Amino acid sequence: MKNDSKGEQNMNHRIVLKEAFKVIGKAFKVSTKEGQELQQIPELWNTCNFDGTCEKICSIDSRQHILGICMDFEHDKKQFSYMIAIEDVNDLKDTGFETREIPASNWAVFTSVGPMPHAIQTVWQRIFQEWLPATDFKHGDAPEIEVYFPGDPSAQDYKCEVWIPVVKK
Repeated sequence: MKNDSKGEQNMNHRIVLKEAFKVIGKAFKVSTKEGQELQQIPELWNTCNFDGTCEKICSIDSRQHILGICMDFEHDKKQFSYMIAIEDVNDLKDTGFETREIPASNWAVFTSVGPMPHAIQTVWQRIFQEWLPATDFKHGDAPEIEVYFPGDPSAQDYKCEVWIPVVKK
């Protein structure tokens, strides 16, 4: 793990190499047409929190942080899959949820502080509009990951992370 401050534009981050790993959860198709993902993803979280899906996923292994994973990008259809999941550290079977493998990658990890979803959406925007263009990194060929820590997601000091796969330009 190393810090890379070149062109960081006041966006504190760290670079992390993580080996391939599995996740367990539930995936949904999300549209990127006219920014629909900015409404659809928070609605998915609200539904999954309300109907008990998040609780069931977390109960598989309560030591894991809950993840939001953007994957299976279909740019021609303007859609991708968003998965609410946990890391599968025990290679579990028959959980009733989907299992997916996340490839090994270098990740640029950014911390979001503030109430959801506004705080994390601002971090996402800044990563793509400010940070990536100003650095010697480009987006890697792996999913994008949100890591949600315990706490009140509506609090002013709520922290979570955005993990972007990166490779040197």
